[in-house]
Amino acid sequence: MDRNLALEFVRVTEAAAIEAARWIGRGDKNKADEAAVNAMRSRFNQIDFSGTVVIGEGEKDEAPMLYTGEHVGKAKIPLMDLAIDPLECTNSVAYGRYNAMTVVASGKKGSLLHAPDTYMEKIAIGPFGKKAINLDASVKVNIEKTAKALNKKVEDITVVILDRERHINLIKEVRNAGARVRLITDGDVAAGIATCFPDSGIDLLMGIGGSTEAVLAAVPIKILGGEVLCRFKPKKDADITKIKAAGVKNLNKIFTAEDLAKGKQLTFTATGVIEGPLLNGVVFNKDKVITHSLVIRGISGTIRYITTHHHNYK
Repeated sequence: MDRNLALEFVRVTEAAAIEAARWIGRGDKNKADEAAVNAMRSRFNQIDFSGTVVIGEGEKDEAPMLYTGEHVGKAKIPLMDLAIDPLECTNSVAYGRYNAMTVVASGKKGSLLHAPDTYMEKIAIGPFGKKAINLDASVKVNIEKTAKALNKKVEDITVVILDRERHINLIKEVRNAGARVRLITDGDVAAGIATCFPDSGIDLLMGIGGSTEAVLAAVPIKILGGEVLCRFKPKKDADITKIKAAGVKNLNKIFTAEDLAKGKQLTFTATGVIEGPLLNGVVFNKDKVITHSLVIRGISGTIRYITTHHHNYK
């Protein structure tokens, strides 16, 4: 991937983050989401490339989302796949909670999993424990093997889980295994990626979350040497039809990070809206707006943190 194109994608996530941040704490997640979508679409369409959204949070009849199958960019080449979340954690923005960001993952055409937005069962871990996890193993076994791989005591392992009713039993199993639980209201993209950073204090991600978030997280997790294992858990019967139409014939298939994001021509770009485990949020000053972004490139294996001062931003 051209490094200049990666920088263009930073401008995309920055624009979306700034517009979403204007809605922090105003109680309207739809307005925040719409602001991010409009900014992201507008910026994408100023870039010399041809991108297709292969997995996202909207479909063509669910405006204003950037829908799966939508084409963006103002050129015919390079042809690229996009996985996007114009605003990860809309509720966090609406109610002024922790952890929200705007996210774009990209790869050459055919590299990213093409699938509808539905649920997936997931487990994610950083590079030192990538061989320790098994989606079919018990919670206790996964935690014990992780502890051994990371040279930690079981009681020092921290598992991050979305705070949802569907995870009541999972939370109990983690606690019964002797590990610690960190519950999050939203945002399993950042949480999954955080497993690759030892100083984050997060060792494992477990639970059921969105398929879009699985692909978004898979790109940086793969580049950073970690692993994410996923399996579809469709929300309703209609999702099964959509999943199969996307080419997934076996609903019991376990997807690895490589299945979700193939090859090395991958990039992950995110800009913080509200402070989270990866990034600080947008800061509005009298004469400028400050954004904090992260760019991870597959070919170079680099991680770049970009702080941008947008003077006279309107």
